[in-house]
Amino acid sequence: MPVTMPPDRFDELVAAALDLVPAGLAAAMDNVVVLVEPRNAEEPDLLGLYEGVALTERSADYAGELPDRITIYRDAVLEFCEDDEQVVDEVAITVVHEIAHHFGIEEERLHELGWG
Repeated sequence: MPVTMPPDRFDELVAAALDLVPAGLAAAMDNVVVLVEPRNAEEPDLLGLYEGVALTERSADYAGELPDRITIYRDAVLEFCEDDEQVVDEVAITVVHEIAHHFGIEEERLHELGWG
């Protein structure tokens, strides 16, 4: 049974997870927005998604682009978790995981590091 949580509370958890990012890394994040949506239409079980051009792949002519998007899927996370404590942990893991993609860290490496 999915965890029940008001959307505002879930948004607070995402904001708190962003606050866990070390200041140096947060300052290095460039042209990226973090959003919360109910669910990914194409992959309903997806917890989070990074869409954009990773910092490691940007060239000198990267300019005027729309922001990269990190989306955290509230309903999928709540369905995945068994209690509020697990939601807190999973939101933090998912946020860090997607931010890592912004920095060019691939899925395989994230799994090796325990953020998969």
